[in-house]
Order: sequence, then C-alpha cells, then structure tokens
Amino acid sequence: MYTSHEDIGYDLEDDRKAKNKKTLKPHPDIDGGWAWMMVLSSFFVHILIMGSQMALGVLNVEWLEEFHQSRGLTAWVSSLSMGITLIVGPFIGLFINTCGCRQTAIIGGLVNSLGWVLSAYAANVQSLFITFGVAAGLGSGMAYLPAVVMVGRYFQKRRALAQGLSTTGTGFGTFLMTVLLKYLCAEYGWRNAMFIQGALSLNLCVCGALMRPLSPEKLENCPEAEEPCALPAYSTESVKSGGPLGMAEEQDRRPGNEEMVCDLQTQECQGQTHPRKNVCAFRVLKTVSQLTVQVQRGFRDWHSGYFGTASLFTNRMFVAFIFWALFAYSSFVIPFIHLPEIVSLYNLSEQNDTFPLTSIIAILHIFGKVILGAMADLPCISVWNVFLIANFTLVLSIFLLPLMHTYASLAVICALIGFSSGYFSLMPVVTEDLVGTEHLANAYGIIICANGISALLGPPFAGECTKGPRA
Repeated sequence: MYTSHEDIGYDLEDDRKAKNKKTLKPHPDIDGGWAWMMVLSSFFVHILIMGSQMALGVLNVEWLEEFHQSRGLTAWVSSLSMGITLIVGPFIGLFINTCGCRQTAIIGGLVNSLGWVLSAYAANVQSLFITFGVAAGLGSGMAYLPAVVMVGRYFQKRRALAQGLSTTGTGFGTFLMTVLLKYLCAEYGWRNAMFIQGALSLNLCVCGALMRPLSPEKLENCPEAEEPCALPAYSTESVKSGGPLGMAEEQDRRPGNEEMVCDLQTQECQGQTHPRKNVCAFRVLKTVSQLTVQVQRGFRDWHSGYFGTASLFTNRMFVAFIFWALFAYSSFVIPFIHLPEIVSLYNLSEQNDTFPLTSIIAILHIFGKVILGAMADLPCISVWNVFLIANFTLVLSIFLLPLMHTYASLAVICALIGFSSGYFSLMPVVTEDLVGTEHLANAYGIIICANGISALLGPPFAGECTKGPRA
C-alpha cells in the first residue's frame, strides 16, 4: 500500500502530540480545588442579583403607593432591570473576551451598586427607569454572565450539579431578600432600603475577585518569553550587537503595533539623554499597545462567534433554542412581580405575612435546582428529558395560577412553580451541549438575551391584563 511523505509527516506529528498529551497533567482545579470557590462565588452572585430582582414585588407595592401610577407602568421598572440584566448578555460576552470574567464582574458590581443608590433619590417612576432599570440592570448583567461562564469552565464531570448548586443562590436570595426588603421598608422606608441594598451590592466586587482564570493569559508580543516584556530585560549591549538576524527575529515576533514599541525600546536603550521620561513614555505606549491588541483580539473572537463563518446561528438546534428562550423566562418572573398584588386583591395578606408565597417558590426552587441537577448528571437519564418535562410543568402551573383564589391553592401552585423552575440551572448545560465549551460565553449570552426580552415584556403585559381595583 502506498504511503506518501505527507502521511508519514502526519503520523510523526500525531505521535509527538500523543506524547505531549501523555506528559500533560489535568488541571488540578478542574472538578475540584478552586472550582468549588467558583461555585461559592456564583452562589453569592445569584443571591445578590437574581434573588434581589425576584424580591422586587415588595418594592413594586411601595412604588405604587408612592407615585400613584398604573400597575403596568410601575411594573416596567422591575421588568427593565430584569430584562436589561439578560438582554446585555451578547455585549457582556465582548467584555469577557476582552477583559476576562474577573474584571467584568468587578465593574458590574460597582455599576449595580451605583444604580441602587441613585434609585433612592428618584422623584418619579420615569427616573427609576434610568437609575434602577438601566444602570442597576446593566451592572447586574456584567456580574451575572461571568458567574455562570466560570462555573462551566471549571467543571466537566459534575457540571449540571455545580450549576444547580450555584444557581440555588436565586432561591436563597429570593427568600432572604424578600424578608430583608420588607424589614428595611417597614423600618427605614423604601428609599433608605434601596440605599442599604446598594451598599450590599458592593459584595459583587468580592465575588468577581474570586473568579480566577484557569491559566494566565499569554501576551502576544512576548510569545517566547516566560515573563512579560519589560525594559530591564533588554540591555544596551544586546541591542547593539543584534545584527540583521536579530532584527529579523524581532520583526517576526512583533508584528503590527508591537514593532513601534520595540523601535522605541531600542532608541531608548541607545540614547541615554532623558532616561526617566523615556521609560515612562515607553511604558505608557507599551500598555496602550497591549490594550489595543487585546481589544482587537476580543472583538475579533466576539464578532466571528456571531457573524463569522463559524457563526452560532448556523446551528439550527441552537436557533430553535433561542426561540424557546424568547417566551420561557416570563413564565417564571411574572409570579414574583404580581403575587403581592394578588394577595392584596383576595385579602390574603394575613396568611401571606405568616409565610409568604414568594418564599414557598424560593424554597422549592432551591430543592428543584439541586435535585434536577443531580438527576441530569445520572448516566441513565438524559439532561434534555429532565429539561423538557420540568419546562412543561412550569408552563402548566402558570396557566393554573389565575384560577386559584385561596391561600392553600396558591401555595400548591407556587410549590410547583418553584420546583419545576429549577430546570433553569440546566440551561448552561444544554447550551454547552449544543455549541461546546469554547462558544459557551457567546452562546449563553444570546440565550439570556432572549430570556431578557421575555422578562422585559411579560410582567407589564400581565399587569395590563389584570387591571382592577387596588386593595
């Protein structure tokens, strides 16, 4: 049988790759070690972001009494915050590709805290649209997506369980934030309550600081060096003795913007007129050059993922999944926004104060995420079967909710809503199953963007459909 030189070359290359793979050890933090710190960090992010947003029904009642606007208009404040948190997902993917998850989450924590604090001084509902809906929602989105992506990067074998455990923060947060906001509004008023919540949101920066990347980033302008390029690494003698061969190597190693930086470095080493000024100028230019290359690389990866030849939109299953996400999330957020009004409408406040219906959803939501995540990791059960059955149960429960007029019947429906909504923890898992780990950040950004559109339009539509006298 004929064997070409190319085939032999490929065989030898494959042998070398196989040997290299044998010598490489798996990363110690995958499925263990610092991976569980990622779960803890994501857990607290879900408490502070998703938990507080699910408890906005408490503030919604306060805004209705304060500003005397319609339910539909007032519900837009909560919907804008929830919607923008998710809608900005594709653009947050650009930040992640450029700056990394850690920096993106820290900036998001600062912006979210600022939005809460500014909302404490709002004079009308329209002001809350900007301060709370846009500002706080944008900050929430910048902290939320990195928390989900980092858990997916750190886990392989127990990914569904890890996502389930981290996203239980939504349930814990809903229970805790509902009680906290009720207490703060009763003791200090809703304005001071939002100010205090803004201070608590600064803990998102701490959660972002815990998002350590798996491996340090390699600088493009120093691919062969073990450490980043710095001025002391090049002496005057080495620069002067570098002949044509050395110059050729430097040109190969530093294309584009890096050539200008290296020329400036050579001039600085040869000319000793103003060393301190030259050092400062070189460092500034080097930093600007590195940031420019980093931004260009991040934008290129982001753009190719959405609009390139390997676009995610060429995956038909993923496109169908996007259409599902456009309608799915509203079925979960509507009860949290309008349950306090339903309780007031049917004079169930006394029973609801004893044990809030939103707390029932939150508690069962916790168990649902853990149990459904553990079931999805079983080899004999398909994650898609768990996902679809829970989705059907949630939609059916939402349709039955308006037909219930007693506390007991509402409690049963809320329990079904809470447990079945635990399938949202499987969304990153099924998304990764469709597109792979490499495209998870961009793909999940699209999915939560579709969820955000659903969350944005669902509660105001439900508010307009339930017009009636306020209790």
